[in-house]
Amino acid sequence: MDFQTLFSNTLFQASVLTLLINLPFGYLRGGERRLSFKWFLYIHLPIPLIVAIRFWLHLGFKWETYPALILMFFLGQAIGARYRKLKDKKSDK
Repeated sequence: MDFQTLFSNTLFQASVLTLLINLPFGYLRGGERRLSFKWFLYIHLPIPLIVAIRFWLHLGFKWETYPALILMFFLGQAIGARYRKLKDKKSDK
């Protein structure tokens, strides 16, 4: 698969949607005790939505798409959790 196909418009759209979907889940996860039931729930709930995005955009499950989507998945979780921690820290003052 060539560079242009790998970073096609469809993969970019799926990556951005994956990031946006994970932001609120990361925010919610940031307020939970690590390794609790809700913590795991907020990590795993967006997965069916991302699978649906893959079908909706006809992206399929090509191995070449996994690095971008996994990166955006965890980046969305991390940004959301970080925002929650900063917001909570600010409200404590």
